[in-house]
Amino acid sequence: MKLPELCPLAKGDAALLRRETAGLVGQHRFGAFVKKAATDGYLRCNEESKRSVAHARHSRSRKLRLFDFIHVSVIFSTAVRLCGLTSVGAQGRSVRSSLPLLTLAAALSLLFVFAQTHSAASNGSERQVLFRDIIGASGIDFVHDNAATPEKYMIETMGSGCGWIDYDADGWLDLYLVNSAATRLYKPKSTLRSALYRNNGDGTWTDVTEKARVGAEGLFGMGIAVGDYDNDGFADLMVLGYDRSILYHNNRDGTLSDVTAHAGVANQGKWASSGAWFDYDNDGDLDLAIANYVAWSPDNNIWCGDQKPGYRGYCHPNKFAGQKPTLYRNNGDGTFCDVSESSKVGIKASSGLGIVTFDFDSDGWQDIFIANDANPNFLFQNNRDGTFREVAYPVGVAVSDNGKAEAGMGTDAADATGSGGLDVFVTHLDFEHARLYRKLRDGSYEDATFAAKLGYATFKYSGFGTCFFDYDNDGARDIFMANGHILDNIELYHAETRYAEPKLVYRNTGKGLFENVSDLLGSDLQRPRVSRGAAPADFDNDGDLDVLVSNNGQVPELLQNEGGNRNHWLQLQLIGTRSNRDAVGARVKVVSENWAAFDQRKGGRSYQSAHDPRLHFGLGPRTKIDLIEIQWPSGLVETVKNLAADQAATVKEGSGVVTAAYPRWSVKPR
Repeated sequence: MKLPELCPLAKGDAALLRRETAGLVGQHRFGAFVKKAATDGYLRCNEESKRSVAHARHSRSRKLRLFDFIHVSVIFSTAVRLCGLTSVGAQGRSVRSSLPLLTLAAALSLLFVFAQTHSAASNGSERQVLFRDIIGASGIDFVHDNAATPEKYMIETMGSGCGWIDYDADGWLDLYLVNSAATRLYKPKSTLRSALYRNNGDGTWTDVTEKARVGAEGLFGMGIAVGDYDNDGFADLMVLGYDRSILYHNNRDGTLSDVTAHAGVANQGKWASSGAWFDYDNDGDLDLAIANYVAWSPDNNIWCGDQKPGYRGYCHPNKFAGQKPTLYRNNGDGTFCDVSESSKVGIKASSGLGIVTFDFDSDGWQDIFIANDANPNFLFQNNRDGTFREVAYPVGVAVSDNGKAEAGMGTDAADATGSGGLDVFVTHLDFEHARLYRKLRDGSYEDATFAAKLGYATFKYSGFGTCFFDYDNDGARDIFMANGHILDNIELYHAETRYAEPKLVYRNTGKGLFENVSDLLGSDLQRPRVSRGAAPADFDNDGDLDVLVSNNGQVPELLQNEGGNRNHWLQLQLIGTRSNRDAVGARVKVVSENWAAFDQRKGGRSYQSAHDPRLHFGLGPRTKIDLIEIQWPSGLVETVKNLAADQAATVKEGSGVVTAAYPRWSVKPR
């Protein structure tokens, strides 16, 4: 009798199947049987099996993954081979046939499928999440202008950022998109401006830039930082840019005012990339740290790349002198003083792009991490006396595990392993790897990129905006990467590399091990774009994290999460009283039964972007929080007990949970 035709797996797929099934030997009765199928490297030759191979690379549950990958037809075909049944292949070769053995093969197949489906059922069904770009129906008509010219000014390719700011304090996160400006060579037909869009709460946004007076006209913008620096309950906006920056103070009436000169935070003469509001001296007022890039100008712009038509490219940052980071101390009266030198944050020049502030050593004082491009990263440890000490090398986050300084772009910090310590993630250019620095018990870090299974897919992409975020609310923080090359003519140099690139999402399978699920989360993530900024937020207040992405010279993307809230969740809005009102620096522990999660209210994050100010915790199947412990920057330790899941709770320092409702979208765009 003729049975299903068999075909060999590709070498990589066979190896993948062997790895994925190795852990099942001993766990399942037929684990060894399946592993033998992988070792033989054969699958049934049909399109369904091929799709199963592709899906198995990223399926989101180990027990379901095997069932999806093997498929009934695959198991049956393998059983045929192992039992010695007749099979006519592509070359017409055949082996012995036996009806009793055929029956045995079918029985083994059915028993295995039953074991897998039973196991899967006992652990909950697969929960699919999709990200859908709703920018087309949103009313947002912004297009970034990169001011590109044949002279390849560096500022053309490095921007720009985006972010979230509830400027009118109505419970809906509004969004801000940064734009460029005219240059010596580029003269647009109309004045370029950045843009503020108000969230209408129904799936649409309204351009309120002119009314709010935040267009930043004339500024070649890069990034933004959002923080309530005067503790009045309304978020203020810092727009970072080339040669200068702008601080907008919130007037609490739907408008903001440019107070840069009065506040003293122009950062004049510096190329600011990313900024972070944080309270480095724990005096209750937000200070400002800025990652500055290099001392490029139109006057020192040189030819980089091959000397032939079409091959001129944007220069490597090492062609120019680096710039020192900036630290502004809040005086508490609406003004700031530049303490870059006295604090020792600004004593060494480099090429800073991304920044995140967090308490890496758990002493209650926030530290500063800066991702540097083609130079060792900075980690400034807070000495608790107004000064910092740069410790990136001894701590283990300066370079990769092979001792190489890489093209640091975006960065974030979060607890990816459940240990309580915050790990650090940094994106890089292609032909390098995005790096995960894992926090160790002794307070140092190790490069865990390959141990965490993060290295391979990131090698061929240029990553910029990035964040830890629990997109499926399963209780483990995943990773988002927005990608796009620096060179618009990169294909002339690397035929397989593209200027526009898809995004990457890595799902945390537990304890800091990741799998690439990018092609399982919807086609909108796969569209090639020249992405720069990336900012997660629950902009529709439905309990799962969405992502705003800014694209260089292109339309932004508003990626709405559909399905992440099938698992339970908790959001915490922290309000400081003795501490700074934004509670930046607060350390939070959430406990439910025998599970615990940790996070901090951080400053900065990603690349040139500002995030949702609420702390987001995915809870998986848990419906109640037993305990929340908050260590405020002031030193107060506060606990909240017996809180229901699936809510955005507001906790005020010293007062516990207070009433604060977050509205839900009435209509979602299609």
